[in-house]
Amino acid sequence: MAEQSTSPELERFEEPGEKRLTGLVYWIALFYGGFGLLVAINQTFSFNAFGFVLIDNAYYYLLIGIFLPLAFLIFPATKSHSDRVPLYDWMLFVATIAASYYLSYHGADMVQQGWDIAAPALPTAVAAAICFLALEGVRRAGGWILFCVCLVFFTFPLWTQEAPGFLWGMGKTPLELVRSYAMGFESIVGVPMRVAGNILIGFLVFGAALVVTGGGEFFMNFAAALLGKSRGGPAKVAIVSSGFFGSLSGSVISNVVTTGQLTIPTMKRAGYPPSYAGAVEACASTGGTLMPPVMGAVAFIMAEFLNIPYSDIVIAAAVPSILFYVALLLQVDCYAAVQGLKGQSAEEIPSMWQTLKEGWFYLFSLGLLVYLLVFARLQLYAPYYATIALLVAVAIFRKQNRFNLKQFMALIVESTKTISNIIAILAGIGVIVGSLAFTGVGGAFSRELVGLAQGSLWLLLVMGAITSFLLGMGVTVSACYIFLAIVMGPALIEFGLDPIASHLFILYWGMLSYITPPVALAAVAASVIAGSKQMETAFMAMRLGSIKFILPFIVVVTPALIIRGAPLDVVLTISACTVAVVLMACGFEGYLYGVGKVGALMRTLLFLGAGGFLYPDYTSYMVATIGTVIVYCAAFMTLRGRPQVASG
Repeated sequence: MAEQSTSPELERFEEPGEKRLTGLVYWIALFYGGFGLLVAINQTFSFNAFGFVLIDNAYYYLLIGIFLPLAFLIFPATKSHSDRVPLYDWMLFVATIAASYYLSYHGADMVQQGWDIAAPALPTAVAAAICFLALEGVRRAGGWILFCVCLVFFTFPLWTQEAPGFLWGMGKTPLELVRSYAMGFESIVGVPMRVAGNILIGFLVFGAALVVTGGGEFFMNFAAALLGKSRGGPAKVAIVSSGFFGSLSGSVISNVVTTGQLTIPTMKRAGYPPSYAGAVEACASTGGTLMPPVMGAVAFIMAEFLNIPYSDIVIAAAVPSILFYVALLLQVDCYAAVQGLKGQSAEEIPSMWQTLKEGWFYLFSLGLLVYLLVFARLQLYAPYYATIALLVAVAIFRKQNRFNLKQFMALIVESTKTISNIIAILAGIGVIVGSLAFTGVGGAFSRELVGLAQGSLWLLLVMGAITSFLLGMGVTVSACYIFLAIVMGPALIEFGLDPIASHLFILYWGMLSYITPPVALAAVAASVIAGSKQMETAFMAMRLGSIKFILPFIVVVTPALIIRGAPLDVVLTISACTVAVVLMACGFEGYLYGVGKVGALMRTLLFLGAGGFLYPDYTSYMVATIGTVIVYCAAFMTLRGRPQVASG
C-alpha cells in the first residue's frame, strides 16, 4: 500500500496516536494490551486460566482498566502533544487503572449491596473519578463534538425535573448520578461496553490481523486483477477495494485516508476529474462500514439492542449493501462510457492467478468467518477461529514475508490501539444510554414522535430520517445510533415495522452525513487527497450515493429487501430493486446500455421507471416493466444509428 501523506491538511483526518506508539508507550501497549487480549479470550472461551473467573461487571471494569488507560497514552489531549506523552497523561493512566481495578475487585459487592443507589464514600469518589475519566477518554478518541453531546446527556438528570414537556423526567442529585453512571448496569458498563467485551474485541483483532498480514494490499490487487482492465477500471478497483477494506476497518475516514491515497491518483491518471475521483472514494469508503461480514461496531450494538444473533444483522444488511456497490459500479461504468475512459494498462494490472496464489488465505479466512457466523452460529468464537486460521495459513503458505514475531507484535499493538479507541468511545457514550434510562425521557420522546406523526408512517419516517441525518453530522455513528435506537426505534416498531428494518433505517441515515453537505467528512477528506474543491466533491458524492437515500425507506417498508418474508416476495423485491439501480445509474450518467448516450428526456423517463421498480407494489412493478420496455425500444430505434461512445 502507498504510504500515507503527511501533508498538514490530511493530518487532521488521520487517526491520532501513531506518533506516540514509540518507546516505552509501544512496549506498554504490547504487553499490557496483550494481557487485555488474553483476558478477553479467557472470558469468551471460559478457559478459567489460573482460576481466573470474573462476573460480568467485574470483567467490564477490568477491560476499562486495561484499555482506557492506554487511550490516555496513545491519544493526545491536544495536537501540540501528539508526539510526546506529558506527565499528566501518565497520571491519568495510573488513576484510571487504580479506579477501574477497584470497581472490578468490588464487582460483586456493588451488585449485592446496591452501590448504584447508595454506596460508601470511597466507592462514590471512585465512581466520580471514572465518570470524569470516561468523558475525557471520549473527548480524545471521539472529538469535541461527541464530548459535548455526552456532557449534555451526562448532566441531563440534574435538570430534567425543570425541563418542559416530554423532556421532564426523574432527576438525580450529583452523588446519585455518578453512582448510577459508574456502578449501574445501564451506563458506562451498559449495552455498549457489553458489546465490546463480549463480541467486538474478537472482530477487531481479526480486522487487525488482515491489515497487519497484508490483507489490504491483497484486496487492492484482487480488485485490480478483477476489474482493472474494464472500462473505467481504476474507479471500479477503488470501489471494490474500499468496500473490502471498509468492512474490515469499520472506520470511514481511516478507509479514505488509507486506500484513497492509492486509488484517487490512479483514477485521476485514468481521466476522472479530481472531484469525481474523490467522490467515488468517499462513497465506497462510507458503504464499506455497512458491508458484511464485519461491518462497524454499531452493527454489534444493534444486535445487542434487538437481542438477536449478529449473524441476523449480517444477513439483513447484505442485499442493501450489495445494491449500493452495484449502483456505484454501474455509475462509474456509464460515466467512463460517456467520457471514453479506458481501463488500466496490462503492465499496471497484477495477474489474477498470481494474486490468488499468493493471497487465497485472505479470502478463505473471510469465507470461514461467514460460515461460522451464518451457518454455525458461533458469533462469539468465529472471529478468533478465523484469525487463527489466517495466521496459520500466512505462516505456512506465504513464501515471502512470512508471519513472524515482528508481525505478531505489530498485530497486538494494532489491536490494542483499535480496542483502546473503541473502549474510550463506548465508555463515554454509555452515559447517553444511562441518562435516557434513568430519566425515562427515552420512552417519552418515542411517544411524542408517534403523536406528532398523527398516524402517518411516512411522516414518522421523514422525521426519523432528518433526525438521524442531523445527529449524524456531529457525532460518531455509534453515538447517533444508540440515541436513536432508544428514542426512534420503539416509535417505528410501534407502527408494526420489522425491528431489524427499523434499526437499519436509523443506521443508514446516520451514515449519510459522511457524504452529504455541509459536513461530508468522507468527501472532505477525499478532496484533500484529490486536490479538488470540498463542496464540489461533497455534492458529487451525494449524487453518486443517491441510492443510499432511497434504500432505507424501501428496507423499512418492504422487509423482503433484507430477506425477511415469503421467498417469492424476497426474489421479486430484490429483482425489482436491482433493475431500479441499473435504470438510476443510466439516468444519472446519461448512458443506456445497448443504445449509447441519451438526452434529458430519456434520462427523465429512466428515473420514472426506476421509481416504479422501487415502489413496493406488484402493480407498480408491472407498469414499470411495460414502460421501461417501451422506452428502451423507442431509444434503441431512435438512437441506434448515431455514433456510439466507447464500449468496453
